[in-house]
Amino acid sequence: MVDVIIVGAGPGGIFSAYELLRQRPELSVLVLEAGNPLEKRKCPIDGVNVKTCIGCKPCSIMNGFGGAGAFSDGKYNITNDFGGSLYEYIGREKALELMHYVDQINVSHGGEGTAMYSTAGTKLKTVCMQNRLQLLEASVRHLGTDINYVVLENLYRELKDRVQFRFRTHVDRIEVLPEGGYRLTAGEETFTCRECVISVGRSGSKWMESVCEELDIPTRSNRVDIGVRVELPAEIFRHITDELYEGKIVYRTQKYEDLVRTFCMNPSGIVVNENTNGIITVNGHSFEDPAKKTQNTNFALLVAKHFSIPFKDSNSYGESIARLSNMLGGGVIVQRFGDLERGRRSTQARIEEGTVRPTLAATPGDLSLVLPKRILDGIIEMIYALDKIAPGTANDDTLLYGVEVKFYNMEVELNDHLETRYPGLYVIGDGSGVTHSLSHASASGVYVARRIAEQLQG
Repeated sequence: MVDVIIVGAGPGGIFSAYELLRQRPELSVLVLEAGNPLEKRKCPIDGVNVKTCIGCKPCSIMNGFGGAGAFSDGKYNITNDFGGSLYEYIGREKALELMHYVDQINVSHGGEGTAMYSTAGTKLKTVCMQNRLQLLEASVRHLGTDINYVVLENLYRELKDRVQFRFRTHVDRIEVLPEGGYRLTAGEETFTCRECVISVGRSGSKWMESVCEELDIPTRSNRVDIGVRVELPAEIFRHITDELYEGKIVYRTQKYEDLVRTFCMNPSGIVVNENTNGIITVNGHSFEDPAKKTQNTNFALLVAKHFSIPFKDSNSYGESIARLSNMLGGGVIVQRFGDLERGRRSTQARIEEGTVRPTLAATPGDLSLVLPKRILDGIIEMIYALDKIAPGTANDDTLLYGVEVKFYNMEVELNDHLETRYPGLYVIGDGSGVTHSLSHASASGVYVARRIAEQLQG
């Protein structure tokens, strides 16, 4: 029996292990991860021989050391305004304190020299308010996909000789032992521990639901975010991205009063595929290395949908829309904004005639056949609203990739220590439904590690 087992080597799991060793180096810690080590996480899509997702299991983009954030653009947003509701459990000051602590660790492990952006004092906030838009407040550390990878390499190098890692180890079951502690089954192997931390991220949403059902851990419905990824010339948003790097902007539609928001802005970045539970969706990356920068900027426009009685399975709703896109386009669909407004599908010829060169090989098509009208109406309204603060956003040649879906776990019932109804069984990170970002997930890992270090004294 080991002292602590951590399920999942994403940000929450990594920072749990890091802080446990810092607080109590004598503890035995085992990390079980369904994916590969960082150096073996290779997506086969090269744009030449393999152009679209071939359904690797496990998906190297979504699973492995570093979690789904390993190949993201490495944005750590230090704020309580978005990224999760961690502050509701541990308090606003504590949440910010832990996010700053995580930032210090990232900087000391390869992130030195990267930029910290802030919305404090920006005139853009006033400009947004004058155009029915709201700019959310945040400080943002942008590592970039390349530096983010370096930070993860350095963290793993520090942990690997002091923490036992088991990769390609999918946990099938978690049992509560009568004498205390937990037994985890992975294939024909079993592992036991005194304390267990579950940190499986968004890609582990279905697995997390099954664990909660088997252990009778209460959950409540969360939301799903559905929308598109916008790609346009970098110059159009440069006045925003140069100052803030990422502007988190929210718009309330006039027609339905739905909230539409920008998400994951990637200046001079690329659009990429993402595989979640076998469904191909779209995302974006950006880099610090000037040689890897492109002439385009991309960002998501997302509409949040919440469900209650009688339908509570928000993730299945999002999956059904994504599957429809996959069925029509064989994966991700791309459409010119001008074609969408004219009610016609985009073709390869129309894409090539446009002024925006796509950074992802997607199938030209018609997003109106995929996205529900209410969601699409909101996205179109938002594009015209953004055009007022970033003229050129609503150009005919602006590219829309669909669909982008952000799945959120059912929110697990936890106490103020992020502990389930079973003492010593914690659920952290995006897999808990409590956090929705790298910074919040990492902070939750530190928080629980400190709690465990106290509990296992003596």
